[in-house]
Amino acid sequence: MRLPFLAGLILWAATSGLATAQQTDLEVATSTGAVLRGLDTINGALVDINIAAGETVAFKRLEITLKECRYPVENPSSDAFAYLVIRDIREDSPRFDGWMVASSPALSALDHPRYDVWLLRCKIPFAETSSGD
Repeated sequence: MRLPFLAGLILWAATSGLATAQQTDLEVATSTGAVLRGLDTINGALVDINIAAGETVAFKRLEITLKECRYPVENPSSDAFAYLVIRDIREDSPRFDGWMVASSPALSALDHPRYDVWLLRCKIPFAETSSGD
């Protein structure tokens, strides 16, 4: 019985601001779109997927909706995170509904038996003009 109490106490301390870990505020900007990569694990085919915020695109049997893509203002190429909803067209509920982080795709990954989708980067205005994304 002591273990659940201790776990609850640690959780309370962490969420109430009593934890000693230093937190830093990161200024982020919202992008107009994102670049994702899709993998068909059966045949090994890779596809880069350009998607605008609010848009839904098809990748094989998946429908991918980008709600929002954000990136750090001070270092835009360092990391990006995007809110995605990914649905298999043969199913009613989404296979993925949440934030995906470009630098840690396994942290919050799509759970599908055939397809993998991960975030590469947000579309950044000055990078779009030079790279043609």
